[in-house]
Amino acid sequence: MQKQRSTRLLSNEYMSGARGFLGSWEAHFVRPFRSYGAIAFLFAFSLLAPAVAQRSPVGGQLDFLNGNRPLLDAHNCYPYNGRWSDRVMRALRSGYPVSIEQDLAWYLDPATGVGRVVVSHTPETTGTEPTLQAYFFEQVRPVIEKAIAKNAPDTWPVIVLHFDFKDNRPELLKAVWQLLGDYEPWLSTAPKGVTATELQPIKKGPILVITEDPDEQQKVFYDDLPARAKLRLFGSAHTAAAPKLPRPELMHWAVTVAPEELLKESPTNYRRWWNSSWYAVEEGGQHQAGDWSAADDHRLHALVEHAHAMGFWIRFYTLDGFSLEKDQGWGQGYNFGSMEAVKLRWQAAAAAGVNFIATDQYEDLPAYLQQNSRELRPVAAPASVPH
Repeated sequence: MQKQRSTRLLSNEYMSGARGFLGSWEAHFVRPFRSYGAIAFLFAFSLLAPAVAQRSPVGGQLDFLNGNRPLLDAHNCYPYNGRWSDRVMRALRSGYPVSIEQDLAWYLDPATGVGRVVVSHTPETTGTEPTLQAYFFEQVRPVIEKAIAKNAPDTWPVIVLHFDFKDNRPELLKAVWQLLGDYEPWLSTAPKGVTATELQPIKKGPILVITEDPDEQQKVFYDDLPARAKLRLFGSAHTAAAPKLPRPELMHWAVTVAPEELLKESPTNYRRWWNSSWYAVEEGGQHQAGDWSAADDHRLHALVEHAHAMGFWIRFYTLDGFSLEKDQGWGQGYNFGSMEAVKLRWQAAAAAGVNFIATDQYEDLPAYLQQNSRELRPVAAPASVPH
């Protein structure tokens, strides 16, 4: 029986052709809240996720990150217009390892002509945004210094720093590269090597930095480097562009196209992970999802298994489930509408071995994951009040 799908729309979706359908399309729909039928076995499988996680056929590269087990990806982990400034600390208190997403933009001071890297949800900046150095690196310093003092590199990386660049202007990319150089002793790095197709082993550091798929980033972060230079960050895979179809057919294509057609390229020394929208799993994404089904679960497993067989880590974005009154600046773009609905997806993603499970609900997802190094958590503090 075909699932019932809500067709109530809040606003139009958009697609970035340069980044590919499944790596960049973010929905902006909302549907009436509804209850979802529970699939009890998913919880049991989620607890067994470490045992069923796929292993890399490419020299154990996938095991480098948390033994190829799932981890929380703290989505949009930065303030919006001065509000919700505690997001990094919330992520750091969730347990380890943890992935923290920072959206980056460029601010050019008109008085001095000096630019700086800031964390921002948009490329239009005002100068009030915090810098990447102050907001991320200096906030995580106590955790990283504690991890280094503990000297247990088998537990590293404890933090994945995930960049989402709001534009790809050369001055921004070059400034980020220089900033990473200032913190290189903290980073997981790999030698560039002679050819891009030869994957070099990544030397463990307490932070692994990843970024997304634009070629402009590869030019600065990989192509322009001399041979045997250290790679300080790693990009995501290029995926198939969406065909030009009417929206209903496009939504159906997204969940029926073979994983092998979505991701054809093998990993390179620079490109090590796959960034996928949830549109590839459930037809129409979060706002048109019905009850979680065995067919959905099969589709999710097929995508994850293909990524791992190719040698890529895989991320799915973004799995939220909350009522309107509990919105903490998260927005409705990725909202399944209830905690009951999103729990099933979290459990399914953990059971399937999704490496990066992106959510805005940092405190809730870790219950379904195996996390280590909890003693690294900062001392809890009262949450900031938006104003």
